Amino acid sequence: QPQPGGMALVGAGIIYDPNDAPVVGIAAHDLSDDMGRVTGHAAPLNADEARQIWIGVKGHSKLIDGLGDKLDLSRLKSCWECYVIAVVDHPKPGVAQALVIAGSDRRGAAYGAYEVSRGIGVSPWVWWADVTPQHRDALYVAAGLRRFGPPSVQYRGLFINDEDWGLEPWAAKTFDPAYGNIGPKTYERVFDLMLRLRANTLWPAMHKVSKAFNLDPANAALADRYAILMGSSHAEPMLRNNVGEWTDDPENYNYATHPDEVRDYWRERLKTNGKYENIYTVGMRGIHDSAMVGAKTTEEKRALLNRILHDQRQLLAEEVGPPETLPQVFVPYKEVLDVYRTGLNLPDDVTILWPDDNFGYIRQFPDAKERQRSGGSGVYYHLEYLGAPVSYIWLSTTPPALIGEEMGRAYDHGARRMWIFNVGDIKPAEIDISYAFDLAWDVAATRKLTQKQWLTHFAGETFGPRQAVRIGDVLDRYYQLNFERRPEQLQWYWGKGATPVASPLSAQAIDARVAAFDALRRDADAVSTQSDAYFELVGYPVAASALANRRYFALECAETNKPCKVSGEAAAHVADDAITALGQRYDRLQDGKWKGLINEEPADSQWSFRTAPPPWPGSRQALSYAPVETVAHLPLPATKDWTRIEGMGRSGYVLRADSAAPLTITGDARGRLRIAILPIFPADGAKAWRLSVSVNRGPAQILTYARDDLDKSWEAGVMANRLAQDAGEVSGPVSIAITPLDPGVILEGLDVVQ
Repeated sequence: QPQPGGMALVGAGIIYDPNDAPVVGIAAHDLSDDMGRVTGHAAPLNADEARQIWIGVKGHSKLIDGLGDKLDLSRLKSCWECYVIAVVDHPKPGVAQALVIAGSDRRGAAYGAYEVSRGIGVSPWVWWADVTPQHRDALYVAAGLRRFGPPSVQYRGLFINDEDWGLEPWAAKTFDPAYGNIGPKTYERVFDLMLRLRANTLWPAMHKVSKAFNLDPANAALADRYAILMGSSHAEPMLRNNVGEWTDDPENYNYATHPDEVRDYWRERLKTNGKYENIYTVGMRGIHDSAMVGAKTTEEKRALLNRILHDQRQLLAEEVGPPETLPQVFVPYKEVLDVYRTGLNLPDDVTILWPDDNFGYIRQFPDAKERQRSGGSGVYYHLEYLGAPVSYIWLSTTPPALIGEEMGRAYDHGARRMWIFNVGDIKPAEIDISYAFDLAWDVAATRKLTQKQWLTHFAGETFGPRQAVRIGDVLDRYYQLNFERRPEQLQWYWGKGATPVASPLSAQAIDARVAAFDALRRDADAVSTQSDAYFELVGYPVAASALANRRYFALECAETNKPCKVSGEAAAHVADDAITALGQRYDRLQDGKWKGLINEEPADSQWSFRTAPPPWPGSRQALSYAPVETVAHLPLPATKDWTRIEGMGRSGYVLRADSAAPLTITGDARGRLRIAILPIFPADGAKAWRLSVSVNRGPAQILTYARDDLDKSWEAGVMANRLAQDAGEVSGPVSIAITPLDPGVILEGLDVVQ
C-alpha cells in the first residue's frame, strides 16, 4: 500500500554504473527479472525514468558517490557486506525519487538488490524449487533508510558433496548435456542461489565423477563475476581437487616421500588462481577424503603436518601474497582432530574449522585460548553424509532445531569466522539450507524463533501467509518424526557382517509411528497449495518418509510375527511402488527440469533397502529377535532452570541444563526407568556426560554417557539421536531428581520400559 514519503516501484527503472563490480550488474538484471515475475513487467534497465532504483558500491559507483549529503552512508565505512536501502527524493535533476541500494562492498550491493527481491515476494528458491511469487499490480517501499549487516558469521559457505547420484548425473544428462558434467552453466545457478541466500563461499563438487572445478578456467572467472569466494574441501589443500587432478601415481601423493612433486602441484594452482578472492585450505589428508599417508604414529603425523603447514605458507608468500593477509582454514576432520589435540604449530591467523561428527553434533569447540586467535574459528557442518554407520543422502531430515542448537553453541564459544555446510546435491535440502544461512546471517534474530515458528515463517515467505501455519505444522512434525529414526536408517543393525536384528519396537509402537506418518501425509495433502514447489519442498519428503516407514515395518512385522496393523510383503511392495511413483513424478516436474536429480537409494551400496533391513524377497535372512519393549514416557516438566528447546525429542522438546540446578520429575510409572540425553559433545572436550539421579529421595546414582568419537556408543547415538542409560526399577508414584554434573547436557526424555 502507498504511504506518505514512500515510493512506487512499478514503472521505476533500474540504474547501475557499468564500471561498478560485475556482480552489481548481475543483481540489477535479476531484480529486473524478479519485478517481472511479480508484476508481469520487468523493470527497464538504465532507462531515463522519473522514478529509479539505484544499485551500487560506495566508492565504486558514480551514482552512489554522487548522492553527496542527500544520503548518509557513513555507517557503511569498513563494514563487511553491509548495505542500506533508502528512498531519496530528487537524488539528481530530472529524477523525482530513487530507491537507493548502496553496498559497502560488491557483495553488500548485490545482497541489497536481492533483499528487495525478497521484499516483493520472490523466494531465494525461485529457480531451484520453482517457487512462483504472488502476482502484484502495485509495489511500494516505505520512506526512510534501512541498514543491513554486518553478518553474524563472516564467511558463510556451502559444500557440494556426494554428488554421484544426484547433481552430477542431473547436470550431465538433463541440465547441461553439452558439457556433460557439473560446469559453468550449473555453477552459475549455484552462485545465483548463494547470493539470494546471502552466502559467500563455495567448496565445489569434488568426487571422482565430477570434473575438477578449476580444470575449467571459466568456473573460477564466473565465481569472481558473482563475487563468490572459492575454497576447497577439508581434504583438499590449496584449491586442488585431488581425485580429478593428481595424475601421478596415487602413492606419490605423500609429502614425506615426494614433497617436491606435491609442492609443485600446489604451486601451479596458486599461480593460476591466486588473483581471485579465495580461502585457502591448509594441511593435508589423503587423495579422497582419507587419512594422510607418510606418517604412522601420532608424533610422526604431527611433525609432518607442521612441515606441510610451514611449506604451504611459504608457497602462499611466493605466489599470492603475505600469508597473514590471506584467509586460510585448517579443518581438524576425523583423525586430524586427534593430531591437532596433541599440539600443532598452527599459525595464529589460520582459521580453525571445527567439524561435526557427520551427523550434526559438533565434536569440539574453541577454548578460551583458541578464542583469542586472530584467525578465529568456524564450523564444518553436515546436512547430509555418505559413510558409516549408515548414510543419509536421500531426504533432508536434520531438524532446524538441532542446527540452531549446535551452531548456536559454536557461535557462543566464538566460532564466528566461517561456517561451511555440506549440502550434498542441494536438493532436497532446501529448507535446512535456508535455515542454516538465515542463522549465519543473523544469529540473534533466527535463534529467537522456535523451529515451528521459523518453519511457519519460511512457509509464509514461500507459499504465502494464508496457509503458512498449516504448512509450518506439517514441516515441524516431519522433522520431529524423522529425528527419531531417519528414513535411510530404518534398521537396528549396521556394519559389515552385522547380524540382522529387528527393532525393539512393539506392535503398538510401530502402529503409532506408521499412523503418525499417515496423518502427517494426509495433512500435507490437504493443503490447497499443491504447486510443483510445494511438492518439491513439502509433499515429496513427507510422502517419501511416510512410505519408507510403512514399507520397512510391513516387512519387519511379517518377519517377526508382530501383530501390526500394516504387515506383509504385499503391503511393503505397495509402499515401494508408491515411492518409485513419487520419484517418477519428480522427474516429470517442470517438463523434466529435475529428471535424475532425486534418487531414493544413492548410498554407494552402503545401504540398500532390499539387502540391509529385514529381508526383501530373494534375499531372505533369519532375523535375530531382540526383546520387544513396551515403552511409556514421563513428561518433561517446565522449569526456569532448564531451557526448553522445541522441535527435538520424543516429546517434541528437550531440556538443556544451563546450570547445576536439579530437575524434579513426578508421575506414576511401573517398569525399568531409562533416562536419555541428546548425543551432543561436551564443549570442553570431555569424554562423557554425567547425571546424578535420585528416585524417591533415595541414594543418588551417577549415570555416565560416554562421548568418545566414532565408537559403538557414538554409532548408537547418531542412529537414534539419543543416548540412554537404565536407572533402576520404579513402581507406582515416583519423584525423580536429576542433577547435571556437567552443565550443558540436554535431557531428551524419560522412558519407563516394560
